Amino acid sequence: MIFDAIILGGGFAGLQAAIQLGRYEHSTLVIDSNNGRSTLCKSYHNILGYPDGVSGQHLRSIGRKQAQELGVEFVHDTVETAKKEETYFVLQSKQHEYKGKLLLIATGVMDRIPPFDSIYPCLGESIYVCPDCDGYEIRNQKTIVLGAGNAGANMALTLSYWSNHLVFVNHEKKSVDDEIMKQLTQQDISYIEDSIDDVLAKGSQFEGVTLKNGKEIKAEKGFIAFGGNDVRSDIGKQLGVERLENRHIVVNPRTKMTSIPNVWAAGDVVAHSEQVTIAMGEGSQAGIWMHKALQKGI
Repeated sequence: MIFDAIILGGGFAGLQAAIQLGRYEHSTLVIDSNNGRSTLCKSYHNILGYPDGVSGQHLRSIGRKQAQELGVEFVHDTVETAKKEETYFVLQSKQHEYKGKLLLIATGVMDRIPPFDSIYPCLGESIYVCPDCDGYEIRNQKTIVLGAGNAGANMALTLSYWSNHLVFVNHEKKSVDDEIMKQLTQQDISYIEDSIDDVLAKGSQFEGVTLKNGKEIKAEKGFIAFGGNDVRSDIGKQLGVERLENRHIVVNPRTKMTSIPNVWAAGDVVAHSEQVTIAMGEGSQAGIWMHKALQKGI
């Protein structure tokens, strides 16, 4: 079967596009590896209609159900290669081949999270990754930035808008620029260059860290900032889409089409502010313009 549209990624951009395309009654397939950012966050607090927060898992569940009720199909798989045939795209996983006239890349970004199991129940509840999403949640509370080098230091500086009780633990002991170190001092941000031995938490409540030297640092909130996040745009690269140096995909601001005809991109894989609501908006825009292309007989 050749689908009208194939969507790579079942996060918020992909689901919103799927709903849009389903409402246009186009045959649509979502290929989802089920290991993106949206599977991890236990609570988003900056989304219209959810003042008390909503989990990524819940939004994914209701979004998938809504799309399926519109005829959208889903498979749990990971695409490894993509190529363009004359009138359709061929996507290949380890065991399956998929064909579609149009392609939307909504594969997102994955944060570099240190390997402490106790972090995961806290994500979105008391440990965060995005200051624009969740800086508000740490206001006037003691907060530890678990990070590395300039990425962690800059996160701490950004969070100084919200709290005067900040500690940056440079877990990987990467160098920090002199000028940035000077700013940390000026903002009275504590700087510790030592590896973290364990993350302290009770369920979803972060309580601090234990360092390799045995010292325990208590806190109420945490932020993760290691840099080097995985921008999942390799399929786009295979098809020749334009990417920035940081591997984010460049799209038309209005249509969300990439530099390659009939290939769209939306969500965090695109160069934009990484927000749930922006991802949804981009997914909807992409769906609209994919419909317009199909109307023209693509």
